[in-house]
Amino acid sequence: MSILKDTYPLYLNNKAVQSNTDLAVTDKYTGEVAFRVALADSQTIDAGIAGAVKAAEPMAQMASYERQNVLMHCVSRFKERFDELAYALCVEAGKPIKDSEGEVTRLIDTFRIAAEESVRMTGEVQPLDISARAKGYQGMWKRVPIGPCSFISPFNFPLNLAAHKIAPAIAVGCPFVMKPASRTPLGAIIMGEILAETDLPEGAFSILPTSRDGADLFTEDDRLKLLSFTGSPDVGWALKAKAGKKKVVLELGGNAAVIIDEDADLNDALERVIFGAFYQSGQSCIGVQRIIIHDSIYNTFRDMLVARAGKLVSGNPHDRETFIGPMIDVKEAARLDGWIQEAVADGAKLLCGGKRDGAMLEATLLENVPRTAKANREEAFGPLAILSRFTDFDAALDEVNDSKFGLQAGIFTRDIFKSLDAWDRLDVGGVVINDVPSYRVDNMPYGGVKDSGLGREGIRFAMEDMTEIRNLVIRRRK
Repeated sequence: MSILKDTYPLYLNNKAVQSNTDLAVTDKYTGEVAFRVALADSQTIDAGIAGAVKAAEPMAQMASYERQNVLMHCVSRFKERFDELAYALCVEAGKPIKDSEGEVTRLIDTFRIAAEESVRMTGEVQPLDISARAKGYQGMWKRVPIGPCSFISPFNFPLNLAAHKIAPAIAVGCPFVMKPASRTPLGAIIMGEILAETDLPEGAFSILPTSRDGADLFTEDDRLKLLSFTGSPDVGWALKAKAGKKKVVLELGGNAAVIIDEDADLNDALERVIFGAFYQSGQSCIGVQRIIIHDSIYNTFRDMLVARAGKLVSGNPHDRETFIGPMIDVKEAARLDGWIQEAVADGAKLLCGGKRDGAMLEATLLENVPRTAKANREEAFGPLAILSRFTDFDAALDEVNDSKFGLQAGIFTRDIFKSLDAWDRLDVGGVVINDVPSYRVDNMPYGGVKDSGLGREGIRFAMEDMTEIRNLVIRRRK
């Protein structure tokens, strides 16, 4: 029996509003409507932004411990509602239940980290007497909230990626309006329900599901001082072009690569690469898409990958044995299926998988994929990985860099010098040694370069983006 309600409100200026039930959210495995959510129109979004502007001063005046108390309340309530949050995620995103539980754990971690960081935002005393004209002057600076923020979060991690915007905003004292993905709004709605239990100033937050066409105010309204968007590169860069004077943070796509060097522990690398390529049906911007294997171990590791991928259990995400659930919708599964068929038609070899049933797509491995193929150049965002071989490590690094994306990369090697070379040379936001690029801890600086985005998340780093430095100069009179 479902533990979900039939309808859910939006949250406007800290309050639940059930103005309509216009947004139907489907169970991504069955395709049936699971529940309905209120949908915000432009007047509602405008009211949310106006409320955030009004709340900016009282939010900034909150004591650090008060903001920490809000965040710790959320941590406590997320723990109490753990099973509900995981179940909701499994339904609305089609994410296997074990992965769903893992994301709830990360949600809790993210708010806990934010609570810790909320009471240790520091400034600096700075000597200014660097020349005779500045004798008797002293400086100091502190960080202050940037003001009302706009957040747009994606469907693939609807809890934790929303948390990486909401939690640091509360930690620094920024009011916000949030647009959750319309296909997976419930996680953010439940966060709004829990935030509404706190003493945040009126207007501190609004959670406003809306259509993409109705979301212009989230980007263009000059009352908002920061836009933080996580999603596809095409949408993200288009939003930046329309954002005006506000600061913009973009967490976009990737086609992450992992190098398997000749000295790697193949059994260890196998489990991590299988996870990185196929967890939550490959719908991760740092999912393993390109596997670059040393020629001396290529055949062995390829055969290990094929055998292991063939044993992955696909099906109902509520089944605890399921590793691969449905993609977010049939359209996305058909799109990636088309890329696979195009690559094969252009000379690629299908090693395993490649079959689709509606939104379900098998774990698929390809080799001999042309460099120009979409499966190589674009972001797959599904259960597909391609294999290639190398003999020279520098050439392997060049292959990783041969991409318009630059989010994270993984290197399996025991050679510290190669590790340091990779850190120096790879044009990515993060290099992970002896693990897959899919690895992320929620306090580390996370983000990309090139078409993968601007700025960094990870609580302390997001807090820096959501604040401005305010300087103070003191002249000592003689």
